[in-house]
Amino acid sequence: MQFWSQTYIPTLKESPAEAEIESHKLLLRAGLVRRVGGGLYAFLPLGKRVLDNVTEICREEMNRGQAIELLMPAVIPTEQWKEGPRWNAVREVMFQVISAGKDAKVPEEPQYVLGPTHEEVITPLIGSEISSYRDMGKTFYQIQTKFRNEIRPRYGLMRAREFIMKDGYSFDANDEDAEATYHRIAKAYDRFFARCGLDFISVEADAGIMGGAFSHEYMVPAEVGDDDVVYCQECGYSANVEKATSGLVPRDIVDAEPIGELEKFETPGAKTIEKLAQEPYNIPADAQFKTLLFVGDEKLFVVVVRGCDQVEEAKLSSLGYQLIRPATVDEIFEAMGAYPGSLGAIKGTLKDRSKLDGIYGDEALRLIGNGVTGANEKAMHVKNVNVRRDLDLDRFGDFRKVQEGEPCPKSGQPLKIARAIEVGHIFKLGTKFSENEKFGAMFDDADNKSQAAVMGCYGIGISRTLQAIIEQSHDKWGIKWPWSVAPYQVVITLLDPDLEEAATLANTIGVAAEAAGASVLVDDRAERPGVKFKDADLIGIPLRITIGGRGLKNGVIELKWRDEDDKQEVAIAKATSIIASAIREKASN
Repeated sequence: MQFWSQTYIPTLKESPAEAEIESHKLLLRAGLVRRVGGGLYAFLPLGKRVLDNVTEICREEMNRGQAIELLMPAVIPTEQWKEGPRWNAVREVMFQVISAGKDAKVPEEPQYVLGPTHEEVITPLIGSEISSYRDMGKTFYQIQTKFRNEIRPRYGLMRAREFIMKDGYSFDANDEDAEATYHRIAKAYDRFFARCGLDFISVEADAGIMGGAFSHEYMVPAEVGDDDVVYCQECGYSANVEKATSGLVPRDIVDAEPIGELEKFETPGAKTIEKLAQEPYNIPADAQFKTLLFVGDEKLFVVVVRGCDQVEEAKLSSLGYQLIRPATVDEIFEAMGAYPGSLGAIKGTLKDRSKLDGIYGDEALRLIGNGVTGANEKAMHVKNVNVRRDLDLDRFGDFRKVQEGEPCPKSGQPLKIARAIEVGHIFKLGTKFSENEKFGAMFDDADNKSQAAVMGCYGIGISRTLQAIIEQSHDKWGIKWPWSVAPYQVVITLLDPDLEEAATLANTIGVAAEAAGASVLVDDRAERPGVKFKDADLIGIPLRITIGGRGLKNGVIELKWRDEDDKQEVAIAKATSIIASAIREKASN
């Protein structure tokens, strides 16, 4: 049992100005965390207890999923990252450490980085230990502080510069075994998030710079989420918007024939899709070709989509680029001979085609058939542009962002889009890291031939999960912790803490509650009942037991579950057995 007066729970009546969303406000008001700097938070005693509970559930389910816990350093030699495949893509989000010691050969160069994740560490570590196919079939994980130099840290623990993460890595001898491991860990994730009391969904996701055959994200639906989830209520299809596809373009679509010769026309002042859709031009957005330029790994390339569509930049990684950004105005003019607002990809109209690494068209362009695009001349556009005849495309692909209401690729029913918080991500990596010449993980197979281990990686945001629980489980009074992660599962509120009879009864009930499996907090503060009740609701303890006042004179105590409106009076003589039974039932559920 823990007495409130002997711990530290600094609750706040008002929300600090720094907090924008409810879960962030409640983290601060309930005394779980305090801000130290931008994206940096200290966990106070109550928050540390919740963090430990979430961590232990994660550990139990990873162990149950046949994963083995280890611990790697958070400070990693920069050279180890430079030897890997992701240095250029992630260096900007890593904290780099300059050593001032005697080992610093070039003081102005960073000798170390703070680990945002550990593929570049685990691969050579395990690669140096394994030699035979008999050593394979192992999954390792750690629960550790990670560091990412977020440009705009916000929403408390949701997007922080320092956070707690579970990262796991699997090494298998072949693709079939790797896929079996992937699904086994996915089931461990399902159990973990369910035990944390979360309403979650697993969605297809873009592998991004991690690469690999496929990946899934674990999402918690919430209006404040940073991600959009596309889903179908009919068949259960779901994917992150970065990965989602739709059935908008029929598989049996027949490309339109040209309807006339190309014809230029003047469009003074019409530099946007919206302007061309208005008087006097009246060209619908879905009949316009939008030409956009990007830089991928320092190479300029073009993507053409319909005027009514947006490019989903994550999908551009399918073109083989790791680091992608929009091209600058100067880069665009150098290659196209025109500025944004007049761009087009018609054959023979580009200033210097050799400066472009490729020109790619979204599949949905085929729905236009014949449309309007920029002429690569100021205030000029071209009509009767036929997709097949006129556009200078290297190939088609899926580059657009799916929109709500489009047909599901599986059922054909309208797709829906909802906001969500990403709390976990799993990848089937393949051999991207293990076949690296400088730090790979190779082994000899049964025929004594050298093979690269087939890897997977698995992440859970532990501290982000904590806040996601609050975001999904709260009301106007405060947090409503699920039983499994609550900092204390029972709070015994003493209305008359100086009354010996009340204190003795609180001790008896507390001992019985702990014996039944609950953690107990006794509110022995010399505060008004209203203050105690509000604080109990604010910090979200699942079961409140009130002792004192008229109830004690009448031989009863009061039980109140945080997620229920009704209160229950229980005779003191039967209190311990009733409470113990209720706790065992709650724990079993």
